[in-house]
Formats: sequence, structure tokens, C-alpha cells
Amino acid sequence: MAAAVEPIEEEDGGGAEAFARALRIVEALLFASAVPLPAEELARSVPAGIDVQQVLARLTATYAPRGVNLRQVAGGFAFRTAPDLGYLLAAEAEPPRKLSRAALEVLAIIAYHQPVTRAEIEEIRGVATARGTLDILLEAGWVRLRGRRRSPGRPVTYGTTPGFLDHFGLDRIDDLPGLDELKGAGFIEGRLTRDLTVPVPDDDPGLRDDEDPLGDLFSPLDDGEGGPQQE
Repeated sequence: MAAAVEPIEEEDGGGAEAFARALRIVEALLFASAVPLPAEELARSVPAGIDVQQVLARLTATYAPRGVNLRQVAGGFAFRTAPDLGYLLAAEAEPPRKLSRAALEVLAIIAYHQPVTRAEIEEIRGVATARGTLDILLEAGWVRLRGRRRSPGRPVTYGTTPGFLDHFGLDRIDDLPGLDELKGAGFIEGRLTRDLTVPVPDDDPGLRDDEDPLGDLFSPLDDGEGGPQQE
């Protein structure tokens, strides 16, 4: 149920007109954008003195019963087809990208453990990772190169992108399920060891203390290639 939107107080007699214009501006920007727009960015385009959060709340309530809804995803706002009407667009939509089990495992490790190197991914999985697996995730726009680890070979570190959040309907990376949610959904079965934990994911775009900027991607680096067993 959409939250109630407080009425606008017209102290100067022009408050309603300014708010109506802000609604049209934000609506137009959201429809024209191919990516979710942060509230801070939208606020720069509305008339002075207008609370953009109140504008977004009004639009959310207005579009709640319609064929498209205003949703908060990937740290911003975007119009999306109403969930109950998604089947109507299935024939027109681009076939969903199908990932192998190995690619799904790598994507999950990057999401929860970022920033992480290829060697660290292989250590967690217990098996070498084919170069093409990471290429697929990079091409999909769900994974990005972050920087270089300050360790021998200066291996590249990987992290997720706003496109990852948008595709999976997440507003923030910490919306990913925790251990109890994974167990409840049946992704983890059987008796668990006491020390099993699911890390709290963090996709802060800033480099960590143990990361350097990417620099020249064509310079030699240790990409963490394992032995002959790859998947």
C-alpha cells in the first residue's frame, strides 16, 4: 500500500503550481532515462523549495494502480512494468541471459565478498575459474573491474555494478539475503557448521586501503589462474 502523501502548503500562493511542475519534470526525466535516477540528481531539476522526496512519494502513489509502477532500485528511481502484467511483455522481451552454475557461483561470490580477486574467487569455490566465466559477467554489465590488490602481481579486483542491482530488483547491495533467508529459501540445506557465515556485502565504489587504481590494464598482472581443472 502506498504511503499517504501530505498536502502541499501554499504559503506564497504558488506552492501548488511549483509542485505540479516538479511532478511533471520528475516524471519526464524518469520516463526518458534508461537507468534509475538518484533522488539527489532529480532534485537539481525541480523548482527551488520543492522537496523531491515528496514529489517521488506522490508519483509512487499515483502510479501504484497503473500498468507501470515507480520503484526504487539500484540506489535510484525508475518506472517498471507492474508485476502482475509482466507476462504480457514476455513475448516482446529479450530472452533472459542464462548463466551456467559456475557463472552464478562466481557472481554470488563477487556480490558477497567484493572487492575480490580471481584467485580469491577460486579459493572460495575450491576450483579454478575459466576466463570466459568472468567475461560473461563483465559483458552482462553486472560485474566491473574495481582496482588492483596491493599484493604480489597486483591482481585485478572485481565488484558488482548498479546494473546488477537493477537486474535483480535490489535497491542496495545489503538487500541481498542473509544466511537465515538463504536457508528459508532452500538454497542451503542440511546441517550447517557453527562457523558458517554469510558476509555482509558492501559495494562502496571507493577503493579500499589494499587497492590501487587500475592504471594500465595491459600491463602484466597475476589474474589468479589455477590449474587445468576449470569451469
